[in-house]
Formats: sequence, C-alpha cells, structure tokens
Amino acid sequence: MKLKVAFLLTALTLAGSACKEDFFDINTNPNTLPTATPNYVFTNAQNTTTQNLIGINELGSYWSGQWTQSNGYIISTTQFAYNFTNGDFNYWDGYFDNLYDYQFVIDNADANGQKFLKGPAKVMKALIYQQLVDLYGNLPYTDALKGNAILAPKFDDQKAVYESLITLLDEAVADIKANPFTGTFGSADIMFGGNTTKWAQFANSVKMRILMRQARVAGREAYIRTEINKIVTGGSGFITGEDVAVGGPNFYVATAGKINPIYDRWGYSETGARRALNNYPRITQYLVNSLKASGDTLRLKRIAYAVGNENQSTPGVSTAREVAANYTGTPFGASSGFLPGNTSAVGPSLLIRGQFNRPFVIMTAAEVQLNLAEAKQRFPDVTLPGTAKSYFEEGIKQSFRALGANTAGADAYKGSKVNNYDWDASTDKLVAIATQKWLAHANLNGFEAWAEYRKTGQPATPQSVQVTDARRPVRLFYPNTESGSNTANVTSQGTIDVFTSRLFWDVD
Repeated sequence: MKLKVAFLLTALTLAGSACKEDFFDINTNPNTLPTATPNYVFTNAQNTTTQNLIGINELGSYWSGQWTQSNGYIISTTQFAYNFTNGDFNYWDGYFDNLYDYQFVIDNADANGQKFLKGPAKVMKALIYQQLVDLYGNLPYTDALKGNAILAPKFDDQKAVYESLITLLDEAVADIKANPFTGTFGSADIMFGGNTTKWAQFANSVKMRILMRQARVAGREAYIRTEINKIVTGGSGFITGEDVAVGGPNFYVATAGKINPIYDRWGYSETGARRALNNYPRITQYLVNSLKASGDTLRLKRIAYAVGNENQSTPGVSTAREVAANYTGTPFGASSGFLPGNTSAVGPSLLIRGQFNRPFVIMTAAEVQLNLAEAKQRFPDVTLPGTAKSYFEEGIKQSFRALGANTAGADAYKGSKVNNYDWDASTDKLVAIATQKWLAHANLNGFEAWAEYRKTGQPATPQSVQVTDARRPVRLFYPNTESGSNTANVTSQGTIDVFTSRLFWDVD
C-alpha cells in the first residue's frame, strides 16, 4: 500500500492561513511538518468523505441501472461496455487517504483532550471500510494505517473485515456514550454538530447495513440475529425521520471549491452557470417506465426533470409541463438518438439551480427502515419492536420525504394492490423490499443501489446495449497503484475476474 498520510496535508492546509511571515524566517524549521489537532482533521476528513463518494455513487448509479449517459457525448466504453482495467476506477487510494485521517483522530484524540471524537471517527472508519470491501473484497485491515511501520500490509479476508467492523462499531457506540462533546467543539462535526445521540443511531444504522448485506450468506443467520438483538438491547436506536448528511448551509458557501460537490460536478458553478456535465447523466428508460407503470409519478418528478431539463427562470421546475408523458428515459448504454434536449435529466431531488449549499446525503432514513424490514422478514424472531410491514411502509414514506415528494403519496399505496408497493398484495416480500431500496437510493446513493443489486439481482434491470452477453461487473480490479507498491500481497489474492470473482455476500 502506498503511504499517503493525508492528515499531514490537511495540517499543511490549515497552517497555510497563518503563513503570512517571510518564508525565510529563521525561527521556522522547514524540515519539520506542522501538526494539527484532531478536531481540524476530523472536519476535513468528513468533507473529504463526500468528495470520495462522488465517484462511486456515479458509477453505482450507472451499474445499478438508474442512470445512463446522454448522447451529447461519445459513449464511455469503460462504464457502458465494461471495458475497464486496473487503471480505471481507482477509488482505493482516495479512500485509504481518508482512512488515515480518521485513524489520526482515533490515535490522537485522548492526548489532545478530545475523546469525544474517537467514537465518531470509528463510525466513519467503519463506513468507509464497508464501502471498500464492497468494491474490492479482501483488503488490508489489521496491518493497514500503520504508516512507516508497515509499508506493505497483508490482506485480510473480506468476511473477517466485516466482522471486525461490527466490533469497531460496538466500540464506537461505547465511546460515543461515554464522551459527549464539550464546549464549542461540536462545530468541528459537520454532520451532527456534536449530537452524540445521533452518532450512536448512525453507528447502529451502519451496523444494520453491514449485517443485512450478508443476510443471504449461508451460516450467518445466528450471527446476524445476535448482533441485531444486541443493538436493540443497547437502546440507542437508529436514524429515523431524517437523513445522514455532511455540510449544509452553515458549511458550503458560494465560493469556487466550497459549494456542495454534487452541485458543482453535475449542476452549476458557484455563480449559477450551468456546468457542461449537467448534460451528461440521464435517468434510464427502465427507471422512468417502472415509476410510470406503478403510478409513482410523485417520485418520478423528483428523480427526473421532464424533457428540456430545469427551467432556468424557475429553479426546481421543469421547462416542459410536468406530466408523465413528458418524462423520457434513455436506454442503458444507448449511444445515439437520446440527446440532452429530448431526454430526462437528473431531477430536483439532487439538483436545483441556486441550491449550492444543500447537505451532502450519505445515508437515508429510507434505507434504514427498509433494512429493518428485511431483517424482520428474514428473521422474524429478532427483538426489533416493529413488523416487517410497518418498517416497509415507513421506508417508502421516508423515501418520498427524502426526495421532496408529498408523503401522502406513499400512504396512498397502502391497500392499493400495486405489487412491490402494497405490502399485503406484494407476491414476494423480499423482492418488494429490494425494489423499494433500489428506488430509495435513486439520485441519493448510487453505490448502495449497485451493492444491493449485486446482492439480490433485483430489480431485473436491462443489460447495457453496448454488451452482447449477460455478464456484468461484480467488483473492481485492485488498482495498479496498489499492485505496484504492494505487489506480493496483491498477487496473493489470485487472478481477479471482475465478472466472476464475486464478493462473499454476493452468493448468486
């Protein structure tokens, strides 16, 4: 593994504002790196986490069948014909850099009188490692993040890493409960503002995601039941009624490089000028038609803009009249005939001109509720207080809320007889849960949509028109940066086939 100690770069950045004196000041040792206290590093690390999520959420939105590419660009064969190598999609380096930041906080919080940051940093460490496992499988864990002590860390088994993350999250909750934020240090936390109740709930929500990701693995049933019951006994609960997000109006400002990174990439500049990439992602034909077929036009109008995109004079409203007929999806991987002007763009749930300071969502309450629904459906004897049906219905309601749709539309599906929406009428409850998870992740968490698709195969989204067989990527290659610097340990993982080397939780 390449040694990239990102927190040192953070320290340099933070110190930059104080470096107004002459460079040759004789009292400054240019060979000594400045230091940073954990609270500054933690703030920067949270912001960096959102930057890293941009790439994997975009890729996941494509490979889960929610987004595709408009034909205003030459078709990307790496994304839509799956012609990629270990030189493409390198999320590894950025993620491990970010992990170094959180590890710095964990290692230095006590010495700096900031114990309240240890638990939150452990939650974020677990979140990032979960995503890395879901991208690459086996990876360095026990030997990782040791700096100069171990430059070529061995790889751990992916299932063992998952179990270690559950232990780490238990430690995090204990730390969070024992160490409330003090003074003004809550401002260093750009997620919950130092609210330890919400941090504990978020830790449990991440734990539930990790547990349910492996719910189809034979022999894991007793382990999963035990861990869910431990959460219930702990009493901290889960995130409910709101989404977990970074930044927001008190963090993002209308300055270049300081606006919400989603808005910056696919939407507009800090001055409101439309980005060229605003014409790139399109909502798939499958997603548009599925929502229409289910009468789910309220969410359709939040996930997509009608043809012609957003009305520049009326932000958040489509140029064309917002009726179902004016929403046109693009076939996944299509290379002609679907231009930006005649297809549906990513909608107001993600992009509205002028809203540069929206919080960056990293987990929705809808996902949490639907994971609880799956847990109760698969393991009816767990001590979760609700029923699979109640969690399912709340999950749909929270999806409507997160997308900005009227939640009364979710309630209207109760007793509607619409398959995969009305719990009682749904012919396969687990397929209904998987379908609603897929919809809940649309625009908000593409990576989790792809992970859930790999886990369940639901919904059965169409293959890219660029591909002539049924093969789809089930993971990524280890990046060439890692194979070059940690050769022996990468080689020991054997030959990786991105179409057949499934992760341990991807059983079929």
